[in-house]
Amino acid sequence: MMKTRKLVLCLCLSLMCDAYLQAKVRPNSIFSDHMVLQKGVPVSVWGTADNNEKVTVKFNSQTETATTVNGKWLVKLKPMPYVTIPTQMTIAGKDTTVVINDILVGEVWICSGQSNMERQLGPRPPQLPIYNWEKERDDADYPLIREYYVPLKYSREKVADANSKWSVCSPQTVPDFSAVGYFFARDLFKSLNVPVGILFTAHGGTPAEDWTSLDALKVNPKLTPFVSKYDSIINLSWHPNGEVVSGLYNGMLYPIIPYSVKGVAWYQGEANDSRAKDYPVVLSTMIQNWRTDFQNKNMPFLIVQIAPYKYLSPEIREAQLKVVQSVKNTALIVTTDCGMATDIHPPQKQPVGERLAKAANVLAYGKNSEYSGPIYKSNKVKGDKIILKFTHTGKGLIVKGSTELKGFQIAGSDKKFLPAVARIKGKTIIVTNDNIKNPIAVHYGWSSVPAVNLFNQEGFPASPFRTDVVSTRYVFHKFSNRKNLIN
Repeated sequence: MMKTRKLVLCLCLSLMCDAYLQAKVRPNSIFSDHMVLQKGVPVSVWGTADNNEKVTVKFNSQTETATTVNGKWLVKLKPMPYVTIPTQMTIAGKDTTVVINDILVGEVWICSGQSNMERQLGPRPPQLPIYNWEKERDDADYPLIREYYVPLKYSREKVADANSKWSVCSPQTVPDFSAVGYFFARDLFKSLNVPVGILFTAHGGTPAEDWTSLDALKVNPKLTPFVSKYDSIINLSWHPNGEVVSGLYNGMLYPIIPYSVKGVAWYQGEANDSRAKDYPVVLSTMIQNWRTDFQNKNMPFLIVQIAPYKYLSPEIREAQLKVVQSVKNTALIVTTDCGMATDIHPPQKQPVGERLAKAANVLAYGKNSEYSGPIYKSNKVKGDKIILKFTHTGKGLIVKGSTELKGFQIAGSDKKFLPAVARIKGKTIIVTNDNIKNPIAVHYGWSSVPAVNLFNQEGFPASPFRTDVVSTRYVFHKFSNRKNLIN
C-alpha cells in the first residue's frame, strides 16, 4: 500500500511539474543565445505559454505584445537595420522572463538538401576529407557567422520545435558546420561585411518530395499519384530509416517556419535521379511551398547542380536546369568541375560555396555582376553547322585548360550522336562533324561524368544541355497550410 501511495504521489508531482513547465513562457529554441535575425523585414518571434497569457518581447528599442492562444504566441518585430554589436532580447510573461544574449541582425539563409549539404567540414569516415579542411578550420575565426543546426528527424506529424541551438563560428565549432554552408556564409560575409546566419537543415539520401508539405503535394494533380503510391515507390531502393511522405518537411522544416530568412541554398537531387523526368515539377512545387510558408513569394532559391558521378544520369542535371529556366529568382550553381567519378561526395566544397555567394549577391542583394556559367538558349541550323546561343556569357566564352572545346556531340536525322568539333565565335558556338551534312541536334556534357571545359571569362562553367528537348513551363497550384501560427 505504501509503495502504491508513493507511486501515485510521484505521478501527481510529475504531472504538476509538467503543467508548471508548460505554463512558463518559452520561446521556440531558434530564439536563443547567438542567433542572427534577418535585416530589413518584419521578424516573427514565437513560442508557448499558458492560454490567455500576455507575452511581451523587447528588442532593439522595440516592444511588442501578444496574447497566447491554444498554448502558442507570436509577435512581429518591425524591420530592423543591421546590428553588429551583440544585443539582448527579453521575453516576459506573467511570472517568467527569458533573456536571450548575443543577438545580431544580418542576413539569414537556409542551407538544405541531402548529403552533400549535410556533410560537415570536419572528418566523416569513410567519406574523403574536405579539401584543405584543417587549414579552413584553423582560419575560421568569424564570430559574426552563426549556424542553427536542425537535427535529423523524419516525422509523420508536424514538429513545433527542433530543440537545438546556435553556434558561433570559430576553429573549435566550425568542424560541425555544413561545409558548403560554411563556405557560402564565409564568402557572403566577406562580400557584405555583415552578420550571416545559416539555418542548417539537411538529411542525406532524401528526395525533394520528403521536404515538401503533404498539402502542397496533394494539390498538384501531377504529384497526387506519387503520394498514393509513396511506400511502394520508396521501397524500390535504399532509403533512410523512418522515411515517410513529407516527413522532413514536418520534422526539419516546419520547426523553423516562419523564421524570417533571405533565401535558400539547396543542394539535393541525387535521391531523385531515378525519377528525373518528374523532378522539375517536384522541385518547382517545393520552392513554391517554401516561399508560401516563409511569406516571401520571390524568395531567392540557389540550386546546386549535381556534380559528376558514375551512377547519376545527365537527366537529373537537365531537370535542375529546367527549374531555373522556369522559376523566377532562382540560380543554377554548376559543378561539372567539382565532381569525382568514383565518389558521390566530392571533397571540393569551396567552389560550391563561392558560387552560391556570388549568386546570392546578385539575386538577393542587387549586385551587378555575372553569377552563372553559360546557359543554353537557342540554336540555328545553317548548312552542315549548328550555331548555339547562350545566356550568361559574361565578358565572353572561353575554353578552360585546353585549346579545344570538349564534350560536344552532334546528330543528324538518324539521331545518332557523334563527337563534334566546336569552336567559339563571339558569344556563340559553332558545332560540326564532317560526316554529318544535315545536323538536327547537339548535346553538351551529356554523360554521368562529363569531360567539359566551356566557361565564361568570369570563371563559371557552362551547364550540360541538349537541344532536342522542348522547354517546359510548370503550372503552380495555390495552397496555404500555415495560415496562422497560433491556430
